[in-house]
Amino acid sequence: MKALLFTCILVPWLTAALARRFDQNSQLIPGSLPGRELNGYFSDNLKSKRARRALPPADEPDESPIPDGAAAIDLPTCLLCVCLSGSVYCEEVSPDMTTVPTLPKETAYLYARFNKIKKLAAKDFGDIVTLKRIDLTGNMISEIEDGTFSKLTMLEELSLAENRLVKLPMLPAKLTSFNANHNLLKTKGVKANAFKKLTKLVNLFLANNQLEAVPHIPESVRILHLQNNNITDVNKDTFCKSNSTYYLRLSLNEVRLDGNPAVLSKYPDSFTCMKVLPSGRYR
Repeated sequence: MKALLFTCILVPWLTAALARRFDQNSQLIPGSLPGRELNGYFSDNLKSKRARRALPPADEPDESPIPDGAAAIDLPTCLLCVCLSGSVYCEEVSPDMTTVPTLPKETAYLYARFNKIKKLAAKDFGDIVTLKRIDLTGNMISEIEDGTFSKLTMLEELSLAENRLVKLPMLPAKLTSFNANHNLLKTKGVKANAFKKLTKLVNLFLANNQLEAVPHIPESVRILHLQNNNITDVNKDTFCKSNSTYYLRLSLNEVRLDGNPAVLSKYPDSFTCMKVLPSGRYR
């Protein structure tokens, strides 16, 4: 009796459960949907898979080759150079870089060393007012247009070393470091007030040029390199003040005048305000 009762209750329940499961699965089985809906389902699913397969990986680098015979001026800056977090690195670029490349906006640091840049134009940096450092060491720069650096109010470090400059342009007022070593600068190419307004200048490098005299040096300068020029004399007002016996120039920690014709021992009164004597020829 119990077995009969169990059979009468359990069998109908199992049958109903299987029927519901079959109905759910039949939604994805061909023949369970009308032909038009079924074809649409599989068509959309296939398109989605193909679309996903066609997408490139998110971090895949662009390894597109540089076209043969392309000039540096014709190529995007960040294809020729490395652009990274506000810095642009364009060192020893191939094909030859003969002009300053178009810089991304908000560039703060430019390193374009050891290229063949010949001239700096006012338009090169006109719109990039965020620049803080420019390094153009080892190029072939012989001319810099007036106003090239006039809009760079945030520029702190500028290197024009190892170029072919015969005169200096007007420099930004906030410079803390200026390097023009190994150029062709003569005294007539450096204006009397070239550094006068640079009240924050700390490092001034003018070695290995053709200067005949020491230019005006701002009070803020701590390191001054003038070695290997054609400086023949040093007067009392070069570093000190002839009209003040109490004047002290304590900030100037290093002065190099070695490799110049001047015999420094002939000018003992020219260094009385300094805490260190310049390196150079004393006899």
